Amino acid sequence: MSFHLSAEDIRIDDGHVLRARLRNEGGELVDTEIDLDRYIGNSDGRFEWEGQAFSQSAENVEFSIEGGGEVPVLRANLRNQEGEFIPCDVNLSERIENHNGQFVFGKHFVQQRKKWV
Repeated sequence: MSFHLSAEDIRIDDGHVLRARLRNEGGELVDTEIDLDRYIGNSDGRFEWEGQAFSQSAENVEFSIEGGGEVPVLRANLRNQEGEFIPCDVNLSERIENHNGQFVFGKHFVQQRKKWV
């Protein structure tokens, strides 16, 4: 499930930690966090899924819900190879999900499905 549809108080702390209160299967809100530096990198001034440590070369990191409440967006200025900061964004719902009140990187679900088949 897209995490933002079952979340409250979503925010970015320290430029790379996504925190929120997510609903679990029982409907209760659970405080949770995920370190986006473990899953997102910087590829020459662009966000890169399955990279690492984007925040080490980022400025002005922000989170917002856009598109009428449908899209959870991470925005930042990322340094490219020439040292320039480039504005960029990434839709976090492409890979971040709510699994019973916990943030989970979507690649986990692909691996689990392979085990079940």
